[in-house]
Amino acid sequence: MFYYVYMLRSVKKNKAKTYVGYTNNITKRLQAHNSGKGAKSTRGRFWNVIFKRRFLNKGSALKAEYLIKNNKALRNKIKKNPNFIGKLCT
Repeated sequence: MFYYVYMLRSVKKNKAKTYVGYTNNITKRLQAHNSGKGAKSTRGRFWNVIFKRRFLNKGSALKAEYLIKNNKALRNKIKKNPNFIGKLCT
């Protein structure tokens, strides 16, 4: 089973917001976020996936998610270039 780290983007009242998470089913997870059943911080917004990266195991995906969430420079690089290929945990 593969796991994915993803970044969502939403714009509300001309203010953009991003959210980073991990899942084994991006389509289902995005539907949950957009229907108000996702993370509390994502409720009330319409989200689009702007970045996703596939990992072979859950541990690697969790490390990458943590890295993106806690490294503002990396998060900004991904926001500016969703095709970012920089090194994340493998």
